[in-house]
Formats: sequence, structure tokens, C-alpha cells
Amino acid sequence: MTKLKPVPVADIQEANEEAGVILARLMSRMAPGEHVLRLGVAVDDESLKATLPVTVEGRGDADDLVGADPVYQNNFRFLLMIALAQRFAVGVMYLRSPAPTGDPAPYMVSAWELDHCAVTSCKAARAADLLGGGESGAAFRDAFSLDDADDDGSESIYPRAAYTVL
Repeated sequence: MTKLKPVPVADIQEANEEAGVILARLMSRMAPGEHVLRLGVAVDDESLKATLPVTVEGRGDADDLVGADPVYQNNFRFLLMIALAQRFAVGVMYLRSPAPTGDPAPYMVSAWELDHCAVTSCKAARAADLLGGGESGAAFRDAFSLDDADDDGSESIYPRAAYTVL
């Protein structure tokens, strides 16, 4: 059984807020259709997984309706919070979305790597390497950044002490 490392309450609160921001940014970029967001996190050789089905109805603008079952959303956010708060957690988060009309692939996949409190968007080739045969038939695409527009767009760091000496 995995024993999580002690984390200050302030870091947990910050990680929870960051997980909510990441989910909001992901959902705001989804086109209309049925999407599946998956997260796999490893801590001390134990693997935990969460799945979040998301439905987007609309025309692809700011007025779209984004729906997700609150239970799945809370579980997903909780696991993402753990990945952000535990310095030695690693994992991958990926989004499977419907392919654009006329595309030969049934769906598109974008991925983000989680490593030492950081969430980094992956290029299509890296996403294909990370997910291997788990998403056969998919067209992999470069993931968009989950950072603020003011940031350099490379990664989301959490907590800020992630790069300090341990």
C-alpha cells in the first residue's frame, strides 16, 4: 500500500486550487462532442487512475454547455491534486476528443506529463510514446499549454517550492 509523503496543508490547498484551474482550462478548450479525460498517477510504484467523461454541447464558442458528472469530476480533481502535491508523483493526463469531420481517425488524443509537481504539455510524438498501444487508431496532436497567457507557456509548476532543494 502506498504511503503518501507528509505535505503541508497550505501546499495541499494550493494543489487543490491548481487542479481546479487545470480542469477549467481543459474544459474551456474542448470543442463540442463527447470527450474523455484520463489521468494515471504513480506514487511509490503504486498506480492510481481516474476517468472523467465530459460532454460539450454548442457551436464551439464561449456559450457552449460543458457537462461532467460531479462525482467523476471530484475524483479526477482529487487525484490531480495528489499528483501536484506529492513531489515524487509521476503520471500522464490525456484528453480523447472526437476527430474533426473528414479526418480518417475516429478521435484525437492530446497528453500532458506530470512529473515532480509539474504539468507539461506533450508534443504528438511524445504523447504517442507515453500512451503506446493504449490509444490505437487515434491521431495524436500537440497538447495546448495549461498555463496563464502571461506565462511562457512551458509548464505549470506546483507548489512553487518544487524546484527548491529537498
